[in-house]
Amino acid sequence: MITREQLDEAVRRGLIGAEQRDGLIRFADTGSVASEEAKDTPAAGFDEQMRLIGGGNDVFVTIGVVMLSAGLFAALITFLGDRTTVMFGIMAVFLWAVAEFVTRQRRMRLASTVIGLGFLFAVQAILTDWVVTGYGIAMPENPLQLAAMRPQLGIAGTVLLGGVATAAVLYFWRFRVPVMAGAIALCLTALSFFYVTLFLYDGVTEGRLYLPALDDLPDLLRNALYMPLISGLAIFAVGVMFDLRDRERVTVWSDCAFWLHVISAPLLVHPLFIMSTGQDVVFGEIEPGTSAMVMLAVLITVFVYVALAIDRRSLLIPTLAYFGSLGIYYLVNSAANQTGIPPFALILLVVGALIMAFGAGWQRIRGLIIRPTLPTSLLDKLPPIRVHTT
Repeated sequence: MITREQLDEAVRRGLIGAEQRDGLIRFADTGSVASEEAKDTPAAGFDEQMRLIGGGNDVFVTIGVVMLSAGLFAALITFLGDRTTVMFGIMAVFLWAVAEFVTRQRRMRLASTVIGLGFLFAVQAILTDWVVTGYGIAMPENPLQLAAMRPQLGIAGTVLLGGVATAAVLYFWRFRVPVMAGAIALCLTALSFFYVTLFLYDGVTEGRLYLPALDDLPDLLRNALYMPLISGLAIFAVGVMFDLRDRERVTVWSDCAFWLHVISAPLLVHPLFIMSTGQDVVFGEIEPGTSAMVMLAVLITVFVYVALAIDRRSLLIPTLAYFGSLGIYYLVNSAANQTGIPPFALILLVVGALIMAFGAGWQRIRGLIIRPTLPTSLLDKLPPIRVHTT
C-alpha cells in the first residue's frame, strides 16, 4: 500500500501533481473520487499536516533511542565523573551517528526530533562548561559581582547562544530536521534580548542613560515588551515566507514554518495583550475589566483571521491556549469575591467554541471567511482553500 509520505515524496519529485495526490487520497478513503460524500467534505489530506510522528515504528525507535542514550549517559558518568566536556562531547558524537541512520536513511520523524534536541542539549552543555571554566563565570552573590563580570558576560553569552544556533544550522543542513528552525529562532531571540540588555547596562554605566526610579519601573517593563513583539513579528514573517514557498505543504520548509508559528505566537500574544489592556507587568496582576475584555476579543478575532488566511492552526493553538489560561486564571482569582458568572467567562466560552468549530470544519470556515474578504491576487499566493461543492 502506498502511504501518504510516499505520495508527498512523489509530489516533491514531480512524478505527480498535488491535485492527483489529493484525488488518490480521496479514492483510498471513499472508494471513488466522485463519491457524493467526498463532494460535500474536505479531502482527508487537506488538513494542516503536523508530521511529528511517522507511525508506530517511529514511536518504537524513539523509545529505543531514549533508552540507549540514557544508558550511555549513565555509563559515561560512571567512568568520566565530572569531566563534563568530554562526556557530552561523546554524547553529541553518538547522537549525530544515530541520526545518520535514523534520520538520513529512515526519515523517522519523532525519533529525528528527539535526537536533534538531544544533540543540541549536548552542545549547550559543552559550551556552558567551556564558558564557565574559560571565563571564570559563576553565580554572583550580589549585583556588584555581576557588574564586575560584564566584560566576560558579553563574550560568554555570544559564544553560548551563537554556538547553539550554529550547531542547529549545521544539524539542519545535514539532516533537514524541522525542529531546528524553532531552535534557531529561540537562540537568535535570546541573543537579541542579551545584546539589548548589555546595551542598556552600558548606557547606564557610561552615563548615556539614566537609571530609572522605582516609580518608572512599570513603564520601563511595559516598553521592554517591544523586544519580544519585534522578535515574534520577525519569526512570524519568516514562517509566512516559508509557507509562501510551499503552498501545497509538501516540503520540509512547510514543517519548519510550523515550528516558527508555534514560537512566534506567544511572543506576539503576550506583549499585545499587556500593551493594549494596560495590565500590570511588574507583579503579574491580570484582572481584565470591560475594556480589557473588548481588546481581548479584538486580539482573538485578529489572530483567528490571520491563522485562517495562512492556513496555520499552529499559530492559533498557542494563542487560544494563552487566552484560555488567562481566563481560567481570572476565574480562579475571582471565585472568592464574586457570585454568578464573571463577565470574563464569556471569553472562555468563545475560546472553547472556536476550538470545537475549527476542529470540525477548518477548511469550510476558511472558505466562508477568507475567500470573500481577500483579493484574488493574494489568495493565489496563500495555501489553497480545499472545499468541495456540489
